[in-house]
Amino acid sequence: MKENFHHDLILDRLDSLIYLDCAIKEILRFSPPVEAVARTLTMDDRLPNSDIQLYKDDQIFIPVCILSRDPRYWSIDPELFYPERFLDEDKNHNPYAFLPFGSGHRQCIGQDLARFELKVIVAKLMQHVTFIDGGPEVNAGGQVQGLTVMPKYIGIKIKFDSEI
Repeated sequence: MKENFHHDLILDRLDSLIYLDCAIKEILRFSPPVEAVARTLTMDDRLPNSDIQLYKDDQIFIPVCILSRDPRYWSIDPELFYPERFLDEDKNHNPYAFLPFGSGHRQCIGQDLARFELKVIVAKLMQHVTFIDGGPEVNAGGQVQGLTVMPKYIGIKIKFDSEI
């Protein structure tokens, strides 16, 4: 029964939903909203540990999807969807291995608001809805990549527990 969960979503209650924060981070890590980000070099440089020369005004692409699944940067198997990673071993991950909103001075200015809105929406839904796995036939995996990255196949069943 979800009866005890039907409370106003005040900031203190939202802040206490630590596992929900982990789940949102894992969703963004596992399926980032963008495939890559592009940067234009402002000066000549050389790739570390290589002889590859880069020149001012070259465009480079940073593969967000690949970094978020690179085993060199994640203690727990990066191919595994595991929100608990952000509670334990991968809590202090390399900040450049997790770039759902970019990083540095060009990171998304609205990322805190986006995460907050997502947390409020999910928490509110959790008060009134039960999510049920749609099964392997509709959750076959894969991605569709364009300007953003989206799951190719995903499905859930929703049971409304009460009116929203």
